[in-house]
Amino acid sequence: MSSFKSGTLVFIWLTTSFPTFIDALQREKFCQHEGFCVTFNEGEIKAEVGLCAVIPCAFTSLFAPEYIIWYKCEPLEAKCDNSDPIFHSGKNKENIQPEYEGRMSLLNLNMTQKNCSIMINDLKKSDSGWYQLRVEGKETKDAYTYLAKANLSLTGLSQKPSVMIPPLTEGQQVTLTCTAPGLCSGSPPNITWMWRRKGEKDSHIIGNTTALKTENLTAVTQRHVSTLTFNYSADHHNTSITCKVSFTGGITTEETVTLNVT
Repeated sequence: MSSFKSGTLVFIWLTTSFPTFIDALQREKFCQHEGFCVTFNEGEIKAEVGLCAVIPCAFTSLFAPEYIIWYKCEPLEAKCDNSDPIFHSGKNKENIQPEYEGRMSLLNLNMTQKNCSIMINDLKKSDSGWYQLRVEGKETKDAYTYLAKANLSLTGLSQKPSVMIPPLTEGQQVTLTCTAPGLCSGSPPNITWMWRRKGEKDSHIIGNTTALKTENLTAVTQRHVSTLTFNYSADHHNTSITCKVSFTGGITTEETVTLNVT
């Protein structure tokens, strides 16, 4: 079988709750050669730095796929595979672009299902650009590049952590919960707590206990949660608690709440 070098489109889907949205996507199949198609949704995808993006992708081919490869390149380039790949499902990782190493993973490792969906973690501003899919079989001649590209546009982090406060009673132990934005399985964020009386600088609550927990929701999604436990008193009334979340690359976001003793 001769190598095919043609184009179609792939798509990127970004969300913080993958299972909820994936079934609601507008899906469309694009075929430029018989037997070689890709299913995707259209439009530029806007993602936020520090979080993650998923490229949901399904394909058909006339050969048995062995390797899934992703490239990134400029929009005017017809083929991205003139440069080093950013992901290769094979064992040889030597030619992967260093800035993508360890940040990309397939959602499904079973090649027979022809699922090329991939996650990009620890998003950086430099991840903005155009992405292209290539599939290869066992034989050198079995290869197909889908030339049309998906456009990923990165913006600054606007999502904030979620802080949960239970009913507060003076003299009783209380536990506050802070959940980091995103359900990404990349580098765990650093979550810190700060307390502030009105007109004073940040400090720590005396005698507090903190704990960080990572919940595995699926094989590729995680929830990162921090708890702050302390004995509540009148000194804490009308004071502020801030939960600060720091992602890879110095990207931070925070949420501040006011405590009221009942």
